[in-house]
Amino acid sequence: MTDGPLIVQSDHTLLLEIDHPQAQECRREIAVFAELERSPEHVHTYRLTKLGLWNARAAGHDAEAIVDTLVRFSRFPVSPALLLDVTDTVSRYGRLELHNHPAHGLVLVSHDRAVLTEVQRHKKTAGMLGAQIDDDTVVVHPSERGRLKQALLAIGWPADDLAGYVDGEQHAIALRQEGWELREYQHQAAENVFHGGSGVVVLPCGAGGNGGNGGNGGAGGAGGGLTGI
Repeated sequence: MTDGPLIVQSDHTLLLEIDHPQAQECRREIAVFAELERSPEHVHTYRLTKLGLWNARAAGHDAEAIVDTLVRFSRFPVSPALLLDVTDTVSRYGRLELHNHPAHGLVLVSHDRAVLTEVQRHKKTAGMLGAQIDDDTVVVHPSERGRLKQALLAIGWPADDLAGYVDGEQHAIALRQEGWELREYQHQAAENVFHGGSGVVVLPCGAGGNGGNGGNGGAGGAGGGLTGI
């Protein structure tokens, strides 16, 4: 037993004691992979979900880092079964990848043949996959890209989408080079988004969508909403 701010329960709920000296540090770290369910005054409740863990992995956080966070902040010993489940869940992300093949277009790739075979035979992917190119690669019907990704999530094998996007119409813009700069967290957010081929970040009002200009954002900070990167 330690004096940590977090209680990790076997049902995958996390209880964070807000008045604890380490609460803010812990909250920043678990927010990467856990979903906030309730936030009353003294104890906030988070939940470990498959989607939350997969999103964390997509953003570059591996199972070792997640397990370390849980163990380091937990007040009581964490169930080995829970840690094993977290590790197994995280390891499922990226075993399948979507790529843009120069000859065959959109393809699904996996170097784990058992996983690829399971996906091909699953009823949720029926009609979405085409011919098998080789042991590791299957053609994907282009119109089924989004539906296939949803199906793979439901099956439990989320794909890492590395296929990129079709270039749209270009619009000329002039960007002022002086008098503003991106804040560090904005740099980090952009890097996390672009590594997966996406290009849009959705921010609520007041979340810091404006580039830093030395002030506090002024009235422009209330714009929020949708920030294209």
